[in-house]
Amino acid sequence: MIPVTRLNGSKLTINALLIETIEETPDTLITLTTGKKFIVTEKVSDVVSLVKAYMQNVGSIRVAVKNNVPEGS
Repeated sequence: MIPVTRLNGSKLTINALLIETIEETPDTLITLTTGKKFIVTEKVSDVVSLVKAYMQNVGSIRVAVKNNVPEGS
């Protein structure tokens, strides 16, 4: 999940795994795989950085969990 800000200033948390496209139109438009669209104040590069950080965090958690699972489980 990544935090973003709508144009009206309200905060929104988006599931990064559902992001299909991120466009500058000139505002940043995030389109989800569900077809839902959000215009946010963050720049495209900032949203991409948030998604990358989220994916790295998910990968780190997966590795930590995998390393703590006993053999044969």
